[in-house]
Amino acid sequence: MKNKFTIFKPTKSSMQSGLSNTKKWCLSNNDVKQTYLSSKFCWTGITNPDKEVKIFFKTQASAIRFAKKNNLDFDLKKPEERKILKKNYAENFIKKE
Repeated sequence: MKNKFTIFKPTKSSMQSGLSNTKKWCLSNNDVKQTYLSSKFCWTGITNPDKEVKIFFKTQASAIRFAKKNNLDFDLKKPEERKILKKNYAENFIKKE
């Protein structure tokens, strides 16, 4: 059985103010079916550590080229555009009806 991969652009963390970590593309394995629960420590683990591997690329084209070169079955998730709302600081103090 062939593993299924996803190529996507990571989203910005809520703890970040900048966008520098969102400019790269990621190739990730999204087939994590072999999980187990440790009864001693109560954490979830997987039997195949290859499923945790993520590879980052500078461009979408290089990620697709890598996947095709290695005969990987992949899905491409295009990022949604950010909607930037321009606001004044003074708008925080205007009474809303």
